Amino acid sequence: MTAIKSLKKNIKRDWMLLLIILPGVIYFAVFCYGPMYGILMAFKDYNISKGVWGSPWVGLKHFKELVQSVYFGRLVKNTFLLSIEQLLWSFPIPIAFALLLNEIKNKHFQRFAQTAAYLPHFVSVVVVVGILKDLLSSDGGVITQVLSAFGVAPKNYFNLPGAFRPLYVGSGVWQEFGWNSIIYVAAISGIDQQMYESAALDGAGKWQKLVHITLPSIAPTIILLLILNMGNMLNIGYEKVILMYNSATYSTADIFSTYVYRKGLLNAQYSFAAAVGLANSLINIVILLTANFTAKKMTDTSIF
Repeated sequence: MTAIKSLKKNIKRDWMLLLIILPGVIYFAVFCYGPMYGILMAFKDYNISKGVWGSPWVGLKHFKELVQSVYFGRLVKNTFLLSIEQLLWSFPIPIAFALLLNEIKNKHFQRFAQTAAYLPHFVSVVVVVGILKDLLSSDGGVITQVLSAFGVAPKNYFNLPGAFRPLYVGSGVWQEFGWNSIIYVAAISGIDQQMYESAALDGAGKWQKLVHITLPSIAPTIILLLILNMGNMLNIGYEKVILMYNSATYSTADIFSTYVYRKGLLNAQYSFAAAVGLANSLINIVILLTANFTAKKMTDTSIF
């Protein structure tokens, strides 16, 4: 009874604050937690007329079908390779950019560089892929013409399996490195300037300040974001991949999310697509927990 009275008292005292967060709670309840019952489709033979609850149970049938599929090895390989390459390039570059911005003393040029780096984030993925195709067109593309001047024969790079990952990762880094650097710029700006002044009095140069002050100060932020990025490794959006790939590049471009798109939406195999998506999410959870556990053991910094 004491707990109930305390709860009523807190609600009466903070009802305005609770009212403010109510729209957010409703949003997540309706659009994030509510649809989770759809996971049941992965264990059923879903029939539209019967609905999720009325469809018959089939257990792990769709998971077995996924593992036994001739495409399973290719999906795992392509998804992991693309995720790892994206992480290796897209994670450190925003950190390096934030560190470089911190060394620019001209504030006007610093703001200009920041703005120029942020702008690509607001460009649609469709536009980015369109720009890539125009630049690399075998018939008059700017980059193709420059390479031709050096004796490289014109090619349709979007039909080359080996070119898919560099194009995907490179365009993604260009589009997002400025936006992703915002949190590192904020972390660097929060460092006590007296530490730099003390280091300068001791004769430390820019490199010594970077290694012994800046990087250790933002290390917790770097570790936390690395854990979150690793936990989201396999959630590669299918939109950009679908815009870039074709039947000629399936060997390197076909990943779990595109497979779900083809099976679930194009072939109407909703239960099988749900099973693939659930398996993908479970792998992400394992990677997240492993990364968090490792970081906690090695650095005492973790999400939980």
